[in-house]
Amino acid sequence: MQELTHYINGEHVKGTSGRFADVFNPATGEVQAKCPLASTEEMARAVEIAAAAQPAWAAVNPQRRARVMMKFVDLLNRDMDKLAEALSREHGKTLPDAAGDVQRGLEVVEYCIGAPHMLKGEFTDSAGPGIDMYSMRQPLGVTAGITPFNFPAMIPMWMFAPAIACGNAFILKPSERDPSVPLMLAELMEEAGLPKGILQVVNGDKEAVDAILYNPVIQSVGFVGSTPIAEYIYGTGCAQGKRVQCFGGAKNHMIIMPDADMDQAADALVGAGYGAAGERCMAISVAVPVGDETADRLIEKLVPRIEKLKVGPYTAGKDVDYGPVVTAAAKENILRLVNSGVEQGAKLVVDGRDFSLQGYEDGFFVGPHLFDHVTPDMDIYKKEIFGPVLSTVRAKSYEEALGLAMDHEYGNGTAIFTRDGDAARDFANRINIGMVGVNVPIPVPLAYHTFGGWKKSAFGDLNQHGPDAFKFYTRTKTVTARWPSGIKEGGEFSIPVME
Repeated sequence: MQELTHYINGEHVKGTSGRFADVFNPATGEVQAKCPLASTEEMARAVEIAAAAQPAWAAVNPQRRARVMMKFVDLLNRDMDKLAEALSREHGKTLPDAAGDVQRGLEVVEYCIGAPHMLKGEFTDSAGPGIDMYSMRQPLGVTAGITPFNFPAMIPMWMFAPAIACGNAFILKPSERDPSVPLMLAELMEEAGLPKGILQVVNGDKEAVDAILYNPVIQSVGFVGSTPIAEYIYGTGCAQGKRVQCFGGAKNHMIIMPDADMDQAADALVGAGYGAAGERCMAISVAVPVGDETADRLIEKLVPRIEKLKVGPYTAGKDVDYGPVVTAAAKENILRLVNSGVEQGAKLVVDGRDFSLQGYEDGFFVGPHLFDHVTPDMDIYKKEIFGPVLSTVRAKSYEEALGLAMDHEYGNGTAIFTRDGDAARDFANRINIGMVGVNVPIPVPLAYHTFGGWKKSAFGDLNQHGPDAFKFYTRTKTVTARWPSGIKEGGEFSIPVME
């Protein structure tokens, strides 16, 4: 049994709390490692070391900090296969999907190479008589991130790369379900030239989270996870005077207009709804065809595609469409919600409840499910399922479809599939959701734009990555300077002599 560690001050450090979480192989259901759960004292020690190291790192000029990011990108590319395999082994996602997890984090690191430009201040000459005024963006100090199991490479890099590029130290509390890749990333950052103590990885559960929230040295906290925990972290962190950004749950709708290319829409829905076993905050979980004819055509296209999906372990090859969910509890919750959909009157068109994979009967595999005739009062519509379940809600009109997405409490992502530019433009302008796709099912912005939802999907006034990240991880200081005028002497051309 492998015993994992924390990563503190450039070293792998065994946990001392005596508490551990099981790390499963989701494909087999077997426990493959133990993850230490930090005590408040262990977290405090990591923060103390980070605070001691941070001033010297902040004093390094931004260009040299950016060079560490450049080297880190090289190392990520070098170790891509190794990172993807470790990620798949603990999370369960396919190898191509795991490599994509690393890649989307890498792209944010690439953006952070531009830190010297992003950290430039502003200057006003002669703001008053003999007065100049200028602003500086300065690091916060020690910052922290609490990241989820579903993207154990991407989301940590979304947080620590801009934080460190800005001159901060960073405490990463990754998910205890798949902690190996975050530990590997910390090693690579130091191989890239990051000083010891600037990136600390401290594994843990709620005790570690509370240790972050109540530690007065930590100046900011980022979080991605469920909405109830996002609300708790946001409220508690803000009450402690910290800068906080939290991203919660989602229920992403895709509107399919009658004029849409139905093959394109069906392919998009299958990839966006079932990829990564539906364990994505940007997964499409609700299809909204406009009109019964559109709905019938869509279902007809979806069923054979869904029935052909290949579900299996990542070791079965790159043609596997998706793997197991992360835990037995996650599988149980998904199937409970599926059963509630049936009980509440939805039509289960594709039923994956009896799915079993020969040789992997103890794994956490969930077959694909497709519902039709779902209504907004059903639990499968209201709640985030986080599994391979697609619900179809039939809308009589475009306005009704728009209203469904707008009235839902979550506002992370949405999409519309249509050939009508006017409908697409109207949808993009009116929808009260943070990320919008037009004939794009998963509209995750590229690294130089920002990522963030609206409504109960996000808490805080700044998004992740892009320009907002440099605002979140710095404070603005404005200096007003006046230099009194004096008599300006001319040059002396004679050799100086003592008078």
